[in-house]
Amino acid sequence: MHRSASRLTRVLACAAVVPVVLAAAGCSSDSEKSSGSASGKKPSASSSAKTNQKAPAELEKVAFTKLPDPCKAIAAKSIESFVPEAKEKNGTAAKSNDLANRASCSWNGLQTDGTKGSQYRWLSVSLVRYDSHATLGSGDKRAEEQYTKQIELAKSAEGAHDVKVEQAGGVGDQGSSVVYGVKKDVDFFNTTVVVRTHNVVITLDYNGAAYEGAGAPDQAKLLQDAVAAARETVGSVDSANKGDAAPEQAPSGSASPSASASPSGSASPQQ
Repeated sequence: MHRSASRLTRVLACAAVVPVVLAAAGCSSDSEKSSGSASGKKPSASSSAKTNQKAPAELEKVAFTKLPDPCKAIAAKSIESFVPEAKEKNGTAAKSNDLANRASCSWNGLQTDGTKGSQYRWLSVSLVRYDSHATLGSGDKRAEEQYTKQIELAKSAEGAHDVKVEQAGGVGDQGSSVVYGVKKDVDFFNTTVVVRTHNVVITLDYNGAAYEGAGAPDQAKLLQDAVAAARETVGSVDSANKGDAAPEQAPSGSASPSASASPSGSASPQQ
């Protein structure tokens, strides 16, 4: 009887211990799962993408959003001086399907002085505007590239000889002059002034020739007048954009100058 009671006591003691052990094991298991979930959880693909996603770069605002009327970019009084006896005093505008981005105008005249012969003058001004573009760069950068191209075009003009390139200081942000001669039926003396003002490139061609025994044009005077005309054109670009706020996001369109805007120095007088 005593052994039966003792055995019953040990069984009850073991039965009391088992639930405690199981409870402890259960708590430990839940805690480990919770801890593992908190420390081992990996971010989802969508949250990772959001973290790595960058906002698109904002396009640089351009200084000039439009061009002036090319035939009014140089004052009428100046035209009378640069191109005496101009056939079309108001100039002849080249055709363009996008006047906001490219425009040009030209004048020519033959001044006769009796037995002293005749002096011919031809003046052309071309303006090209560039907008900022997400893949092509800022408007100013694109204009810089075109500025360099226009100088190279002037230097390589067909039939050009005695080419001389100089800086044209004090005109726009960048300015250069290209002076050269071209031999035709008479000697033509040519001056091309290329100027960049922010996102606009101005190419001004001015040439002269003498007929019927007249004295050859003064190249220094041609250059002086060409630089003065370019300076006026820069002022007209600035005036055309007075009070205009740059757009929040510039459009991407712009074009290179048309063939009529390229320096040539090949114009001949028409009597």
